[in-house]
Amino acid sequence: MNDPAHSDRNAAEPGKRTDTTLPIVVYALFLAGIVSGGLTALVGVVMAYVYRGEGPAWLDDHYRFLIRTFWIGVLYFGVSGVLTLVLIGFLTWLLAVLWLVIRCVKGLKRLQEQRAPDDVMTWLF
Repeated sequence: MNDPAHSDRNAAEPGKRTDTTLPIVVYALFLAGIVSGGLTALVGVVMAYVYRGEGPAWLDDHYRFLIRTFWIGVLYFGVSGVLTLVLIGFLTWLLAVLWLVIRCVKGLKRLQEQRAPDDVMTWLF
């Protein structure tokens, strides 16, 4: 994992700051989706699809992370919705909210550091 090419891809060039406003907005829209019933998350994922590929590789990894977060979240919240019929869905919904918050906070932290998310392909955090 100490491959120089791999580390260059996952971090901004030293001394050069990249504008991270759009991914911050997308993360915020995902978090606001908790209270908006997912409507703002839908807007956020559209933004992520539109802006991916227009920045450095580490920023594209954030967009990919956000897109995966949306679709995995659709699965987790969808399963929770079905499970509410047997009352366990309320617990799984809370776990899905916690998963979303942790994932967004970790992504925002890495974004602030101008680095790619730790593991873009993970289903957990």
